[in-house]
Amino acid sequence: MRHPEYAISAGRPAPLGATFDGDGVNFAVFSQHATAMEVCLFSADGKAELQRLRLPERDGEVWYGYVSGLRPGQYYGLRAHGPYRPDEGHRFNPNKLLLDPYAKRLTGMPVWHDALMGYEIGSNAHDLSFDTRDSAPYMPRCVVEDPTFSWGYDHPPQTPIADTVIYEAHVKGLTQLHPKVAPEGTFLGIATDTMLDYFDKLGITAIELLPVQAFLTDRFLHDKNLNNYWGYQTLGFFAPDPRYLSESKISEFQQMVARLHHAGIEVILDVVYNHTCEGNELGPTLSFRGLDNRSYYRLIQDRRYYINDTGTGNTLNLDHPMVLRMVMDSLRYWVEVMHVDGFRFDLCSTLGRTDYGFDPGASFFDAIRQDPVLTQVKLIAEPWDVGPGGYRLGGFPPPFHEWNDRFRDGVRRFWRGDPGRAPDLAGRITGSATEFDHSGRPATASVNLITAHDGFTLHDTVSYNGKHNEANGEDNRDGHSENYSDNFGWEGPADNPDIVAARNLRKRAMIATLMLSQGTPMLLAGDELGNTQNGNNNAYAQDNETSWIDWDTADMDLMAFTAKLIRFRLGHPILRQKVFLHSRERRIDGREDLFWWRPDGKPMATPDWVNPALKIVCVEMRTASGTPLYAATESAIFIVFNAGDDMKVRLPTPPKGQRWTWSINSAEPDADPAPVRRNEVTSAAQSVSVFVLEPF
Repeated sequence: MRHPEYAISAGRPAPLGATFDGDGVNFAVFSQHATAMEVCLFSADGKAELQRLRLPERDGEVWYGYVSGLRPGQYYGLRAHGPYRPDEGHRFNPNKLLLDPYAKRLTGMPVWHDALMGYEIGSNAHDLSFDTRDSAPYMPRCVVEDPTFSWGYDHPPQTPIADTVIYEAHVKGLTQLHPKVAPEGTFLGIATDTMLDYFDKLGITAIELLPVQAFLTDRFLHDKNLNNYWGYQTLGFFAPDPRYLSESKISEFQQMVARLHHAGIEVILDVVYNHTCEGNELGPTLSFRGLDNRSYYRLIQDRRYYINDTGTGNTLNLDHPMVLRMVMDSLRYWVEVMHVDGFRFDLCSTLGRTDYGFDPGASFFDAIRQDPVLTQVKLIAEPWDVGPGGYRLGGFPPPFHEWNDRFRDGVRRFWRGDPGRAPDLAGRITGSATEFDHSGRPATASVNLITAHDGFTLHDTVSYNGKHNEANGEDNRDGHSENYSDNFGWEGPADNPDIVAARNLRKRAMIATLMLSQGTPMLLAGDELGNTQNGNNNAYAQDNETSWIDWDTADMDLMAFTAKLIRFRLGHPILRQKVFLHSRERRIDGREDLFWWRPDGKPMATPDWVNPALKIVCVEMRTASGTPLYAATESAIFIVFNAGDDMKVRLPTPPKGQRWTWSINSAEPDADPAPVRRNEVTSAAQSVSVFVLEPF
């Protein structure tokens, strides 16, 4: 078959990437240090390289050209010419086919082969050597795309952060084993009526997806017949991962978003802009390294080597304006073209690093905070990395929210019965003010979690004392060693009905604590169903039944109780206040907004708080003094967190014309709300009870 010969002419330096204008395609590629840039065109099946077109123009650091007659669906790649001087930070090798950082779609993943390396494997010179093999046979192709989508009347829900309940999920793991979902394990699978009905019954308002930008399976995993399941090795920041597309159409992602929006559910993406999948100096040359290694990556003084604040081998250089531009362009693309509603930034401390350490005024944060598009969506930081001084919980500027691991650990330790944990729980359920109540930040800045993809599931937290990661092939050395878990005397699955009952009681108490606390709750998908990973607390490489949610064994009673808690939370504004509760006087009735009570009805005093044997926390919450009057739709809520034995609890004396209603009892999850006839009740062991002050 004869293929057309294309000519390249003058084009435009913006936008970057491959842009179809109706008549042809404009190519624009950033490289500060290249000496020439080529676009390689491939046949319709991607196998034959048909032409190499040298980009004819350069405007500063951008190479560009226009090819008339090219259409969407055209396969292409890049080759960059320039110096190969790793000791100076340059690793150009035109024998390596490179992916366009702005590619909107990829045909697949690289096939591991030594030709993917820019240097000769086994050479005595190591990465200083130069490999002349063509990597094209082992590389996927970029695809020219027209991302236009008929959105119709799509309206992002724009759920206020105070009303948000986040559901962290994996695209494949959420639906792969669902018997009524097809195509399972895909974006379209999430958008089926079956899943939308489930989300509605559960009551979540936002789904936070683990990385969906195209990612690589590391060679060491491939050699062990494992896969990168989680996706934290980004290959392309604009392209949906092809493994989640059932028909290789990026519109499948857009269709998922549209259907979720119609159901009132926001879409938040877990994004990884702190590093790429190319690793350290011994990693492959797939894109960024070959286009301009010295610009894209942070290098040490000896420019042969990489700064590794991420623990993955490299760190993106967001101090370079064109690298920062790529990140900002990517974020805006996912908002404006793909209609997502927010982002969770992996290892966000890295994005704020400068030559002098972490800086909340770093260029990345300043760029985000002035952006008229990105300031309209939800922004969540994972507030740590593995570099020096990388733990920055509470240190991010508004409007960022932050994952709160201290909430996770505090809640687990309290319910496990660790001595002296009651004061910490008190701080966590009132928004972790020690970390977040500064710089005008709201209580919702704390994203509260008891589990996440990284670590034990909730069921495993009450079933295992130690991690069981042998299947990862690292001799159980990987993953957290301190999980603050409790197996109730039996490691793993148990048949003893007393152990099963105790574990279920603990799970309900922990979910209740999550949903009743000030802040923004995040639930790990499957926790509400009793999902297990069999004790694996680092299932990043387990693309199998270990990580996929098992819908056939789902605990629907636990799901129903979780849904009940979410409905209760969303129905009671006192639990969703943005203003921190600090025992301040309310404007409404002159009473304070927060009271701590002893079980005997007396106010808590310092000796009570410092008692290491204290295992019960009784709190009365009211509308905060800084909350608008229109939000004061209820008087008070009284909550008992009892990690000890059965205990008599005296409720505060209600005002005339009002009484307490026992609305939630985690020990009796099916109980209907009932008025309290006497002001003394029995709080069951290992339970959470909620009482609402109501008129009668």
